[in-house]
Amino acid sequence: MADLTHLRLERPSPGVALLVLDQPERRNAMSEEMTSSWVAAIDELAADPTVRAVVVTGEGSAFCSGGDTSWIAGEPDATVDRLRTRMIGFYRAWLSIRRLEVPTIAAINGAAIGAGLCVALACDLRYAAAGAKVGVPFVKLGMHPGMAATHLLPNVVGPAVARDLLLTGRIVEADEALRLGLVSSVHERETFLEDVLATAAEVASTAPIASRLTKLALADGGHADVESCLQWEALAQPVTLATADLQEGIRASRERRAPEFTGH
Repeated sequence: MADLTHLRLERPSPGVALLVLDQPERRNAMSEEMTSSWVAAIDELAADPTVRAVVVTGEGSAFCSGGDTSWIAGEPDATVDRLRTRMIGFYRAWLSIRRLEVPTIAAINGAAIGAGLCVALACDLRYAAAGAKVGVPFVKLGMHPGMAATHLLPNVVGPAVARDLLLTGRIVEADEALRLGLVSSVHERETFLEDVLATAAEVASTAPIASRLTKLALADGGHADVESCLQWEALAQPVTLATADLQEGIRASRERRAPEFTGH
């Protein structure tokens, strides 16, 4: 396992990996150490064939308060080109979670702000604890949105809601985030992580090849049109029909038991 700083990688159940942003005294702001650890952890997970679902959450009262502002504003005399180089490397480091082929889940336990919310948006599924607050207040800090906010947010909530949140910079609570489609459900704080990990275990119990191909089919808003969709599905579904897992799934259904998928 990689040596991680400001980040923990845990294995709470078979097939499930849990990434915990772990600098609660800074509300899990994205430090340089955390960023490096994140890349190392994603590399480790990407190379592990036993991983079938990944959950991301924060230690303490916040999910992630975004980029470390002392780092962001730390070079007031830097050239635009130097700042661009720094920022694009920072974005790509955190958005590396998008290259995982297994389903990813953001467990938004508390405030998810700016780039912190973008990490949650980069995941496939998002769940919030009651009272959690989310938003993209970049313009209120005097900066253009970053971390793919202007792509990820419209993809999740649609262009109208994305414009509202990006142009006002307002922060919304969990219940409104649910109404806007930012999260799929809101859970009581006392059982929140337990609930999300149960969902992750459910995802991890599905057929791995089918799960990965479904995730790929839905990437970046899915197919351009119905014909593109049909062409993809006419190839991807036969791939899964040719697996041993398909036979196991059919047998399990007939025998009224839980299937035991192996990824073959």
